[in-house]
Order: sequence, then structure tokens, then C-alpha cells
Amino acid sequence: MDTNLTHLVGVDTQHAVQIAPRVWWVGHVLDDDVFQCHVYLLEQGDQSVLFDPGSRLTFAGTLRKIEEVIPFTNIRYFVCHHQDPDIAAAMPLIDEMIDRKDAVLVTHWRTQALLKHYGLKMPFWLVDEHGWRLPLVDRELRFIFTPYAHFPGAIASFDPATGVCFSSDLFGGFTEHPALVAADESYFEALRPFHEHYMPSRDILDFALSQIERHPVKVIAPQHGSIIPERLVAFMIDKLRHLDCGIYLFARENTDFVKLSRLNRTLREITQTMLLYRDFRDIADQLFQVVQNNLPADRIDYYALIDGDQVLTLSHETRFSGFVGDAPPDVTRILGKSREDWAQAHQDDPLMAGHRLHTGAFCSRGDGAGGQVLTLPLFSPERHRLEGAALIHLHQEVPITPEEEQVVRQIAMPLQVALEREVIYRTIEAERQKAYQRSIRDPLTGLFTRVYMLDAMERHCSLHDRDPSAPVAALMVDVDYFKRVNDTHGHGAGDEVLKQVAEVLRNSVREADIPVRYGGEEFILFLVGASSVGVAEYAERIRSAIERHPCALGPGLSLSVTVSIGVAERRQHEPLDGLIRRADEALYRAKQGGRNRVERADGRAGHQGV
Repeated sequence: MDTNLTHLVGVDTQHAVQIAPRVWWVGHVLDDDVFQCHVYLLEQGDQSVLFDPGSRLTFAGTLRKIEEVIPFTNIRYFVCHHQDPDIAAAMPLIDEMIDRKDAVLVTHWRTQALLKHYGLKMPFWLVDEHGWRLPLVDRELRFIFTPYAHFPGAIASFDPATGVCFSSDLFGGFTEHPALVAADESYFEALRPFHEHYMPSRDILDFALSQIERHPVKVIAPQHGSIIPERLVAFMIDKLRHLDCGIYLFARENTDFVKLSRLNRTLREITQTMLLYRDFRDIADQLFQVVQNNLPADRIDYYALIDGDQVLTLSHETRFSGFVGDAPPDVTRILGKSREDWAQAHQDDPLMAGHRLHTGAFCSRGDGAGGQVLTLPLFSPERHRLEGAALIHLHQEVPITPEEEQVVRQIAMPLQVALEREVIYRTIEAERQKAYQRSIRDPLTGLFTRVYMLDAMERHCSLHDRDPSAPVAALMVDVDYFKRVNDTHGHGAGDEVLKQVAEVLRNSVREADIPVRYGGEEFILFLVGASSVGVAEYAERIRSAIERHPCALGPGLSLSVTVSIGVAERRQHEPLDGLIRRADEALYRAKQGGRNRVERADGRAGHQGV
């Protein structure tokens, strides 16, 4: 037995088709009908079984195909898995044709309660009263209880002899181009909308699938769609287990299940995005794709209040790198408002006259170039005020249907969470940077500390050891006669002198240089990449800049201060403390030589101020 049904590819459905030993498809294909209904025959001599006899529309074709296999009078059992007309509407016709007294209608008691209204003469044979088994000539048929899939008394049938499961509505599908056998995994897309709208919930569907899996199923013969061969059975079960059902719960005025199925997929994608991604850029990219599946979106830009009144802009064009600055007028007018004030502004603010409010959740306006902008306000759940906004830019104006409204509303909460999380991350990072800067900066002068100096210069010295073209030099700087400033004007004035000398140093150095407060009135400046000739000239420019700078100590009081500088250029593999010691020795000679001068550690003449 070929349970993969490869021999049925392209089979002629104008005749009965054998799908397994003594198991036949005897349905009838209706033109231009995506809701094809199948009928199956289990050949058992005069004890034969007909599964889901079908509707009045298809019964003539079904009867003809049955007669190709066995006389219709050989059928004793008529199984109705449920009571809908697509399964049972042919039963009154059959009831008139059957004259054998042992013919029965096989079903569940809950289905009987509805089928009896057809007024049939044929008696019922209830599966729940016969141990869920029907003995036949060469096999025993088993019945599977699959409650609420799709109605309370739903059942399926299983033939252990062939492994065929007559699954009724389970595994049914909508087939725009009917095929008797599912070709590959893509057939799941026919199952998806059928189950999403037909099955009440995922829990119910999961229970029904578990009941089916208790049996060694090789072929699934559903009432609708295509027969599923063995190679696809496990795949389809697994995919159905992860399917969201009950999509009419999302419906408002529109109950088009195709649109609701698309909406359901969209909501699932939104949820998965928030579960799978943490980086704002990844979340924004994924949500943009979700929106693009529903709207002609070009980009989505985000804005959030940060540090009270500043606006963080996360722009699609800059790959959401983020910057703090001005936001569009549409955004600045609404940030900080309550939900009520935001809604009222659409009535009172003349600048928002062209905005159309959608269900109080977002607004839309034309962009003046044939496009459209949707503004989605993001409200803080704690403070109940508008602390962020997403602007969805569409390249053309489109009518906003209830489905699009729901998509936009549904992305509001994920965006709110993602944007809040990004603001928190950036705030924490800013605070971390501030704390780091406090740890490496001298609180009085703002220059680097000795701790930072040791860490940074270890890296530069290692680089110099490997590459002689990356030299390092040290300038030891000391304020001349600093004790005299403290003694004459007080320690407050001394601190002010140190701050202003440090400011001149910061303004004089290059970005790569490392200015350090070494201790007391001493500073050390490390030059990275400077030439041996340039170092002394560099030191002289600093000495001269400090000499020209009047240190203002208060109203009508300023001092002129000078510094002495010792310069040393590092030798490869020289320890850092050795470099500092040689710079300090040169500084000592500068002081001994009269101060306000530059001395080099190599003994060559330095520069002297006037």
C-alpha cells in the first residue's frame, strides 16, 4: 500500500478513486467552490460504510461513483461525523432510497439531537453507546472523540487495517484549485484559514490532535480540502499545534475570515517580535515588515521624551542610532499631553485640523505629496501621559479599514514597551558614562586622574613597544609660586587658579592627548604620536598660553600665573614610572633655572619665558 499516494497525482476525479485497500473516494468536485466536500466509501460487501454522505448538490455524482464500486444497496452504515448540511443534507434522499431494515445512521448522541430534525426513518447507531467501535467483515472501525472541533459532539473515524483516518473537519482546508491529494508542505496554507476560523481555540484543537495522534495514522482523509499522505501527516499536526484559532474574536464589523486570518498572523508576528528581539533596531525592523504587509509604508520614525523635556529621535533613515534634538511640530505639540488632552487637541488645535482621529487610538493626515502619515501616540501606563510617538509614513493615501485600525492599535503596546525599554537603556548608559567620567576625572579640574592615567598609558606604551612610529612623550607641568597664591589669597583662590590652568591645558591639547592632574599643583600631559622636535615646541605653546591667561579670582581681582614644564620622550620598553621620573627631573631643572620655562630630559636647552 502506497501511503504517500504518489499514484494518485493527476488522477481523474470523474470516477471513484481507491486511496487504500477497499477504501474509496467517491466525492464530487464542484466547479468554482473553495469548500470542496469529500465522501468516502469503505468496501465491506453488504456491510459497507459510507462516510459523510454529502449535500444534495453532490449526491448524484457520489451515487454514480459508489455504483462503480459496489451496488448502493450494499451500504449498511452511514457515518455522519457532524450534522452540517455539507455532510448530512443528502440523508433524506438516502432515507427514501434505502429499504433494508438493518441500515443505520452512525453518529454521536450530540449530533443525533440535531439530525433527528431531518425526520429520517433510518434508526441511529450511537458510537458512545457501542464502545466507540464498529465491527466489520475484515476489520473493526474505531471512533475518535474530538469535542468542539468544530462542535460539541464532533468525532472522527479510524480504520486500523489501512491507517486511514476519516477526520471530518480536522485537517480540512480551502482549496482555490482543488487537488485530491496534498502535494507538499505548502498545503498548510490551505489548512490555516480553515482552522483559524472554524476551531474555537488552540486548546481545543490541541486536544483533538492529541486524540488523533493516539492512533497509528498513515493517511488523513478530511471532509474538505485535500487528502494528506503519510509523509505530510506529522508536519501538518505539528504546524496545527502552533496555530491560533478563534479569529472571530478579533472581528468587529467585518467577519471575512481571510482578512481575519491575515490579521491573526499579523498579531502573532507582533507577539513573536517582542519575544524574540530585545534590541530596538531589530524590533523596529520586524514591526516595519509587519506594517508593510498591511499598509504601503515607507518608514516608521520614533520619538520619546527623555530627561524630562528633551526628545530622543530614532529615525528609520539613521538606522535608529538615536539623537537628542528637535522633533517635527506634529510630535512636539502632543508630547507630554494626557490621553484626554490629546484627543481634545484634534478638535481645538487649528494646526491639527487636517488630522483624522481613528477610534481614539491614532490619527492620520496627508503629507502634502500624495502620501499619508499615521501618528501613533504612545502613552505611559504609569503617568498616563503621552511620552512617545511613532510616525508611520505611507507613500500613498489609503482608506483606513477596521482591519488596518486594529493592526495599528495592536502594535501600540509593543512599541510602547520597546521605546520605554530603549529610553531606559539609554538613560542607564548615560548615567553609567557619567559615573565612569566621575571615576576617571578629578572633581576640581576635570582632568584625568592618576588611576585612569595608569590604565590608558599602559596601552599606549605597549603600542609604542611594538611600533617605534607611535612615540609617547610626557610633559610635567607645575604652577610657579603656588604656595604664595594660597598664603596670600586663600585656598579658594588657589583652587580657582588650578581650575583655570587646567582649562587652558584642556583647550591646548589634541584629542588624542591625555591631560592628568598628578597631585597638588602638578599636572602631567602625555602626548601620543608627537615627534621629538614637536614635543618641546608643544610644551612652549602651553607655557605661553598659561602666561598670557589672566586668572580671574573675583570682581576686580586677577592674577598672572606661570608654569614650569619638564619634557621627556619615552624610550621603547621604558617603564612608565621611568618616563615620569625623567620628566620630573627636567621639571626640577626648569624650576632651578628660574621657573616659567621648559626643560628637556635629554639636557638640550629649553625655552624660557620673559
